[in-house]
Amino acid sequence: MKKISTILLAVFAASTVSAQTWALDKAHAKLGFSVTHMLISEVEGSFKSFDASITATKDDFSDAVIEMTADVNSIDTNNDYRDKDLKSENYFDAVKFGTLTFKSTSVKKVDGKNYKVTGDLTMHGVTKSVELDVILNGPIEHPRSKKLIAGFKITGKIKRKDFGVGEKTPGAVVSEEVHIYANAEFGKK
Repeated sequence: MKKISTILLAVFAASTVSAQTWALDKAHAKLGFSVTHMLISEVEGSFKSFDASITATKDDFSDAVIEMTADVNSIDTNNDYRDKDLKSENYFDAVKFGTLTFKSTSVKKVDGKNYKVTGDLTMHGVTKSVELDVILNGPIEHPRSKKLIAGFKITGKIKRKDFGVGEKTPGAVVSEEVHIYANAEFGKK
């Protein structure tokens, strides 16, 4: 029994020592979305205030845990009237649901730099599993800091009504399908 306990302790110690945390470089990151307006044009927006982190034990991030939060009140579509409407009860209801979150449940390497990330997205008080496409660039050594950095290009689609966002707005006015995109640079802590 003592031998098994010693082996388990060694395995646990090795796994905790090798876990690496990667922090978001906010100066080199964007979290955005787009919808189709009136079936003819794309309207884009972003969240000015968001944060993310990655924890992984493998160098290729195939076992990564990715966590992200965004402040709904920081939504920006380059139109004050529309931003106010999006924050209202008509859409995000930022007073009640001021934070949007994502936490990965699996990361699968497809090939080369391509990954599929599945995780729980919570928006407007509703949590749903979503799948995102991710392209990994790096990691490389930053020429100035000499620390490892990695870049991630993330894309995906959700249906806004699945999260109760804009339920009274017809799809012909604002598409039900929302395209999500993010570009983010992370530095190894």
